[in-house]
Amino acid sequence: MEIFHQVNIDWMGKAKYFAGLSVLLLLVGWASIWHQGGLRYGIDFREGTMVTVGFAQEPSIDVVRKGLAAEGLGNSTIQQIHDITRPDTHDLVIGVDTTGDQALDTAKTAIVKALQKTFPTTDPSRADLNAVGSQGLAEALVRRDPLGYSTAAGDHYTTIAKRITDFRDSQRGGLIANLDELRAPLLATPDVQQGHGSADAVLSVLKDSYTVGAYTIRNVEIVGPKVGGELRKQALLATLYALAGMLVYIAFRFEWVYGAAAVLAVFHDVLITLGLFSIFHFEISLTVIAALLTLVGYSMNDTIVIFDRVRENTRLMRREPLAVIVNRSINQTLSRTILTSGLTFLTVLVLFVLGGETLRSFSFAMVVGIVVGTYSSFGIAAPLVVAWNDWRGGKSPVGSVARARQSEAT
Repeated sequence: MEIFHQVNIDWMGKAKYFAGLSVLLLLVGWASIWHQGGLRYGIDFREGTMVTVGFAQEPSIDVVRKGLAAEGLGNSTIQQIHDITRPDTHDLVIGVDTTGDQALDTAKTAIVKALQKTFPTTDPSRADLNAVGSQGLAEALVRRDPLGYSTAAGDHYTTIAKRITDFRDSQRGGLIANLDELRAPLLATPDVQQGHGSADAVLSVLKDSYTVGAYTIRNVEIVGPKVGGELRKQALLATLYALAGMLVYIAFRFEWVYGAAAVLAVFHDVLITLGLFSIFHFEISLTVIAALLTLVGYSMNDTIVIFDRVRENTRLMRREPLAVIVNRSINQTLSRTILTSGLTFLTVLVLFVLGGETLRSFSFAMVVGIVVGTYSSFGIAAPLVVAWNDWRGGKSPVGSVARARQSEAT
């Protein structure tokens, strides 16, 4: 399917404008990085504590932030998580930058304390069922023995407690809103089914001993300085290895200068994307690194499509200058580029707009990267090859490859 027919745009004649635009974007982006003292790393890459908290009702971010500030955690980051598989869940990730192992543990304690003060239980004298484990619940039931077991009570109540906590965690996302919700899992437990009124007896003990809190701590992650530094190093190496592998592939398939031009264009894409991350105050996290590596491959694929068409056209237009061949090749692949890039762009744009805060940085990297990657394939990579060819005196390297392969075929 072709959107444009008989396009005749002089792309190489506009190479200096492309270069100027790229230089401007790079300067503005990296001036922002310098002004802010470097890139903003997520807690994945820096020392800190992350606590994932699930709430029964959607919490007010301002209320949570004020509660944290009261405990000296005013610099905390709060990120909402939206799970499309569980639309009724309301989770927050609270992150605190800290230094030193003792400070990491202190931050965790301070976050929990702030939550307890901000969202107190209705009856402080009773324990929170949403925070108790199956072993603690079983011990509480053994002490009260609502089913009247005189011997082997521990085994029976361990089974009942396990059924209750499994129901809470798998069916209610870790949060029981009302203790009466436990009647169904109790009735499904063989130990309870044996006696009439047994479920009511167990439920009565639970109501006497427990209340239900407004939140639960789902997960706590503590990232030390060594781990954060190692993750940054691995992310950088992953990007460099990807670029090196693509350089080798394109150099083998075309000529080394094509590989170098493609890698420089991709490197240009990554640098511009990072600059825009700084301008719009997005953090660099592991998901962003995944997005950048995805864009490396996406941009490289666009570039290879153009280079492959250049190689084909060189066989048909041997006497034409390389700039003319490259222009023709870009014009011929323009419809394909707009279709694939446009559809992908619309998809990630929807993800950026509707995906929530959890995917915001990832989708922003994809949106920017697709635009910049598509632009660099014809605005950076192709002009670099033409410039190299002109510097060498007009001896097209791709032409030599094409002629060599054609002679081998004959």
